[in-house]
Amino acid sequence: MNGTTHTTPPRPVDVTALLPDLAPLARPAIRLHPRPGSPSPYDGSIGGPLLWPADHPWPYCTMWHESTGDRGWDERPGFPLVPVAQLYARDVPLLRSPGGADLLQVLWCPFEHAPEYKPPTALYWRTAAEVTDILAAPPEPSEVRYACYLPKPCVLAPEQITEYPNFLELSEDLRQRLADWDRWQAAGVAVDDSYAVAPEEFYMDELSHAPGWKVGGWAPWGLTDPIARFCIACGARMSPLLTIPSCEWDDSGLGWIPQEDRAAAEAGESGDMANPTGVQISRGNNLQLYACPEATQWHPHTDLIQ
Repeated sequence: MNGTTHTTPPRPVDVTALLPDLAPLARPAIRLHPRPGSPSPYDGSIGGPLLWPADHPWPYCTMWHESTGDRGWDERPGFPLVPVAQLYARDVPLLRSPGGADLLQVLWCPFEHAPEYKPPTALYWRTAAEVTDILAAPPEPSEVRYACYLPKPCVLAPEQITEYPNFLELSEDLRQRLADWDRWQAAGVAVDDSYAVAPEEFYMDELSHAPGWKVGGWAPWGLTDPIARFCIACGARMSPLLTIPSCEWDDSGLGWIPQEDRAAAEAGESGDMANPTGVQISRGNNLQLYACPEATQWHPHTDLIQ
């Protein structure tokens, strides 16, 4: 926690008043609101040091890596993974695990690997109180092809919000009703006339799910149609765990800018607030991590670029 607060503005419309059928689809999400800082291993962070046991081997990527020098394809024993996120359940209650773990650590290889051309991720669940001797100097990659996969150290200011499904995940009936401009007008909902041609875009931009780093909630879609993810261990349908974005907001989601940042953003003085971590996922997309709801701590996770 960084000691500051970042507050998502109230949504401009109560979408469940317009469409009560959306109410059962509401999900909690926790926006992480990373901001530049100097986190310690005992803090939740993006790109910060991990509470890593000294007697636990550091993970390596053993896939082939394209060297930035003259060696071409490098078949060295492996590249050490780099910290992406460290999340404590005390700050992010949605992470509480039935197995008792209260700390999630996410690492990845800072290279894009075929066939999906994304950085492979590794998840570690721990009980923080059991880590008494911390690894002082984790190994670091000798070279990195993509600096955008080395997150800048950031502290967090978690905030719980409510989200609704991406438009593409809704039933055909709900999609048709959201796309009916007459319904919005009849309900007396104040929506900018620029959305009259496609009011569903107002839902997608301002009412469904937040951009940026977050835990839980609903997944972003658009690069592909929604794709259900199933656990390879038990077959359960997997749930969004962590969204790793390329920005905290963009031109289509300005309504999600935290209240504390709006003045600077509107004055063009927000600097790196829209992407404090410096991460860029495959030309500006999101990397979505999914976990098994039946055995989050033990069953393998999966990921997908959107």
